[in-house]
Amino acid sequence: QVRLTESGGGLVQAGGSLRLSCAASGQTFGVGWFRQAPGAAPEYIASMSWPKMIADYADSAQDRFTISRDYAKNMIYLQIENLKPEDTALYLCAASRLYDPKNRAELYNHWGQGTQVTVGS
Repeated sequence: QVRLTESGGGLVQAGGSLRLSCAASGQTFGVGWFRQAPGAAPEYIASMSWPKMIADYADSAQDRFTISRDYAKNMIYLQIENLKPEDTALYLCAASRLYDPKNRAELYNHWGQGTQVTVGS
């Protein structure tokens, strides 16, 4: 059974940066990051395929978000630069049994509980 645990969120000022971490237990293949504002559906940010570890990004995430993965440590990261108030959300790590699920949330089999990011203006 795969378990995902996110960390690294918090309250930051606009313009700051954060690195979110996701610790995975069990074997994972394609992984991704989503975010969810209250009352909204999860919004795709980025994913990384397995085993080639090719990154894919939502158009809105191309400039300020970077996904990375340390397969040996079973860790997935999301670096966020130049944070904006509209980045405020619960950030979720997800893992799939498929190699390259990209932005299709329904293809992810495992989800973490999320880490809250709040950006002050």
